Amino acid sequence: MSAAGCTTPEIAIEMRVRFRVRPREAWRHALGWTLQETAERISTLPGAAIAADASLVGKWEKWPGPSSRRPTLQVLVALAAVYGCEVETILDIEDRRALPDSDLRILQHHAPEQALASASAHATIEPPADPDPVLSAAADSASWAQWAEATNVGEIALEQILADVRTLAYDYLTSDALVLFNRTRTLRDRVFALLEGHQPPRQSADLYLSAGYLCGLLAWMTSDLGNLRAADTHGRTAWLCAENAGHDGLRAWVCSTRSKIALWDGRLRDAVNHARRGSLVTVGGTVGVLLACQEADAWAVLGAADEAENALSRAARAREAIVGEDDIGGLFSCPQARQENYAAAVHLRIGQPQAALRETQSALSLLGTQSVRAYGTEAQIHIGQASALLDCGETDGIMPALLPVLAMPAERRMGPVTQRMRELAAAMARGPGARASATTAARRSITEWCADSAPRHLALSSGEGAA
Repeated sequence: MSAAGCTTPEIAIEMRVRFRVRPREAWRHALGWTLQETAERISTLPGAAIAADASLVGKWEKWPGPSSRRPTLQVLVALAAVYGCEVETILDIEDRRALPDSDLRILQHHAPEQALASASAHATIEPPADPDPVLSAAADSASWAQWAEATNVGEIALEQILADVRTLAYDYLTSDALVLFNRTRTLRDRVFALLEGHQPPRQSADLYLSAGYLCGLLAWMTSDLGNLRAADTHGRTAWLCAENAGHDGLRAWVCSTRSKIALWDGRLRDAVNHARRGSLVTVGGTVGVLLACQEADAWAVLGAADEAENALSRAARAREAIVGEDDIGGLFSCPQARQENYAAAVHLRIGQPQAALRETQSALSLLGTQSVRAYGTEAQIHIGQASALLDCGETDGIMPALLPVLAMPAERRMGPVTQRMRELAAAMARGPGARASATTAARRSITEWCADSAPRHLALSSGEGAA
């Protein structure tokens, strides 16, 4: 900043904002002085008669925080003099609240020189050592307690942040993914900034909870937008937040999110392990259902039919044993239609298309009873229905089943949906009617549809996937 022509006051302000230091420390750093150099300048200031050392200067800078000492009016005037600024410049609102009224009156009604003279008339030389170590230790404890009670976030703000997290989780089911990604990232950055400040442990845990769900949302969105490596980074950070919050519900949902990412990344054993790890946590809501469904999905891709069926059975039992509601909801919930969609995908992979067809029909019926219809889940159900019809030899129903999917706008064509459409096109190419004109036309429509997807638009606009 000096090289850019910034003044010392401008540098001090930047120090205070960026590094959250007290104003007196900010000024010292802006001047490039050590604690000892500052102490020597104060001790040799004409007319001040202050004996200072590095330790004492450090305590003056921390005041009114823990392990600090209140600077007298004489010390404040002397500090301002050596720094070349007004006394008001090295005081903030916390200092003014803690200063005696008599000191504030002197500062308000006297020029700096007069204030120094007035203070010096009643001043005594500050001893480096504590005159009464017992009383001083008690004062330090009281000062620390005052600091510990302070917070940079209130209860209403914490409630609002969690409410905003719930809104994002619901909106993602029905809104533009990239718009929701940017909103989620903005709120995550705000929560991260609050965590870098100071609040009591209970409020820190609440902030970590919100941060964990926000990182989980970003992980899910990022994988849908086609960048699985970046998604896994968000997932690891979400797990760290869950551990710091000590919240089992968040732990379970993070495991679900990471299982989903691992599946689409081809790390099938990781997908199983994440799902099982989440299932070990006893929490309310529907996360147990989703974790069992995700484990079944991974086993099905691995070709382990028995393990997949067992996991689907556990999902059904988890549905019957649900206690309470999901803390967040929206994306972090597993309604019956979502469970049926997973079951259909599993049965398709293990060669049971008739069962898959029944489950897609059931899922579509259930969608009509839901207040919020997730377009991603709905699209996958239609694709599953078309795939089941193909495997059952009922090829005439494939295009009617796909029409709602083909009508989706490009910004809603997420990675998992386009991947399942490609898998369907590949299966059609291998089928007995692959050379039929209707099949060829359907495959061409699917190829064109996949080429105009949200991940592709993001890659073309930014040169890379979502970070």
